[in-house]
Amino acid sequence: MTSTAAPNSAREQPRTTGGSLRVVAAAYLTHRQDDPELPVVPGFVASTFNPLIHETVRRCLGDPSADGTGNALVGPYPDTTAVLLATVAGDATTSDLASRKLVSGRVHNPLLFFQSVTTSILGHLAIQYGLTGPVSCIAADHGVAEQAWETAELLLSQEPELDQVLLVGIELAVNPRTRAAYGQVARLGRSARPPEQDLAVAVLLRRAVGTEECSRPPGYEGERSPYGSLLPLVTVAERAGRTGEAA
Repeated sequence: MTSTAAPNSAREQPRTTGGSLRVVAAAYLTHRQDDPELPVVPGFVASTFNPLIHETVRRCLGDPSADGTGNALVGPYPDTTAVLLATVAGDATTSDLASRKLVSGRVHNPLLFFQSVTTSILGHLAIQYGLTGPVSCIAADHGVAEQAWETAELLLSQEPELDQVLLVGIELAVNPRTRAAYGQVARLGRSARPPEQDLAVAVLLRRAVGTEECSRPPGYEGERSPYGSLLPLVTVAERAGRTGEAA
């Protein structure tokens, strides 16, 4: 498991930015099957999708306060922090497991029904950090990271009541079904590519102010990247923090 997160000092100053946005804090986390288990999130089972998002957001924002009022990054903005989730294939582990149970006639785990909603973990995080702003999810087979960034820009430019957007990108390593799906996407000329291992990225974005330097995140740089379609967001996170931190 590898990760990177912006150092604490970065949370007090403008960071690397994109377009009309500045990065306040960022983190990304990868996870392989043989890595130590991610911290358990009550109510979520079987899949790394939700625990990976949870841990990555925690590393980005810091720990929530004990009284559920957020922390220094989100505490002042409980109603004006939007959360945006971006993915290509979503939680394929959960959807495939639920389908296999249904086809085989086995008893269905009700938790799988709950967590099959891609944004269910965001509700859990919203409770922990005391957030009541809007929650959105986008899925795309072409330029998903770039589309997510543009959506964050749109939210902050068109919704004056918002102060910041927590952008989360998530993708799991392929299984047989998603490998076939990615292959079909590639044959259609779309850019979506899987990461080599489970990967989540969290970036806290605010409007750029005054003379703050702004540069858009890099575009997708080819299918050989170990980060797949989330490479642009990983690059932003690396620019915002330090690299090489072991989990």
